[in-house]
Amino acid sequence: MRKATSAQGAGESGLSSLIELHALNSFGDMLITIALASTIFFSVPTDQARGRVALYLLVTMAPFAVLAPVIGPLLDRVPHGRRAAMATSMLVRAILAWSMAGAVVSGSLALYPAALGCLVASKAYGVVRSVVVPRLKPAGITLVKANSRVTLAGLLATGLAAGVGGLLHLIGPGWPLRGAFVVFLIGVLMAFHLPHQVDSAKGEQRAVLHAEPDPAAPEEQPQPAADRPTGRLRTVGPAVILGLRAVAALRWLTGFLTLFLAFLLRVAPVGGLTPTQSLGLLAVAAGGGNALGSVFGSWLRTRGSEAIITTMLALATAAAVASTLWYGLGTVMLVAAVAGIAASLAKLALDALIQRDVPEAVRTSTFARSETLMQLCWVVGGTVGILLPLHGTLGLAVATGVLAVALVWTVVSLIRLGARRGAPHPRVA
Repeated sequence: MRKATSAQGAGESGLSSLIELHALNSFGDMLITIALASTIFFSVPTDQARGRVALYLLVTMAPFAVLAPVIGPLLDRVPHGRRAAMATSMLVRAILAWSMAGAVVSGSLALYPAALGCLVASKAYGVVRSVVVPRLKPAGITLVKANSRVTLAGLLATGLAAGVGGLLHLIGPGWPLRGAFVVFLIGVLMAFHLPHQVDSAKGEQRAVLHAEPDPAAPEEQPQPAADRPTGRLRTVGPAVILGLRAVAALRWLTGFLTLFLAFLLRVAPVGGLTPTQSLGLLAVAAGGGNALGSVFGSWLRTRGSEAIITTMLALATAAAVASTLWYGLGTVMLVAAVAGIAASLAKLALDALIQRDVPEAVRTSTFARSETLMQLCWVVGGTVGILLPLHGTLGLAVATGVLAVALVWTVVSLIRLGARRGAPHPRVA
């Protein structure tokens, strides 16, 4: 494993240490997910489970929606303590996992605020990880390939943790959480073994996620000094904004499908399968799609990222249309797999856009804000999935409508972006 993570200069740059830390992080998160799913989702009838998941969304996701926008700016203020921030996120989850081990057995409501704490700590880790990768990227590979390797390691660890967590659950419902406690404690130590350049913030500034003015447009009159943006704020380009909108729609889709199909297949399995078999196939399709997207990302070039993102959104829209018109086992597995591939590959293409178009001075800040936005979109999609009636055609039609709007918006933005780039720049007399 060390040989694989250290390939192509990753060992010398320190990226291999981050890959291994992220694998451990994904392993621990999956153990917590198994414990929560067995308590909230599988242990009670479907109607009662929907109520529990709705309560989980209310108690954990609603405060998270308020806290998430603060995560990026807050982490911007501690650029010299990123290793400590990652270690703290691990330590917080270790403590909360141990406290939840008793709550899952008793069914105490204390489980929900502890789960919120784990969620916030996990997303804070995700933001820091995104801004750390550019600091550890080897010179011989692109940022998108580096992110692909980190993501693929996390997916492999998640699959392994699913089996380990299932075995621990056989001992008792609290044992996956005790396993997570041990995993995250190891993660605390591993975080401090990351290279020192992780804590470097030389030349970094804060970013604002709105498009910069068209360079081909006539020059505007200088603004008064009081109206000018501060020197610490910089805008990102229109291509990055295009990518953010499209990838946000795909992340919404994954959140929606995760909760909507989980409940739908539990009460109305397709293809004559049992609910357990249907849910198992759904997990394999979605997980396999994510893994394939990460593998394809290792072949992705930094040019043409806008076209790749738009193509992935179009592919997901087509799969949603097919599943709406011909709802069945094959189309349900298809839309789950395509959503996984599209979301994973489009996110890697977005990373390439940020690498290409955003100056290094604000690149890490842009990663922080984009990661927070993606997590919020997943939350919104999951909320819609839990609120809709459990009717397959209806739910997938709603998903199709959302994707269609996002696709039209993205295509129009792509055409405008092409026109801007093709327009001649005004000559200077």
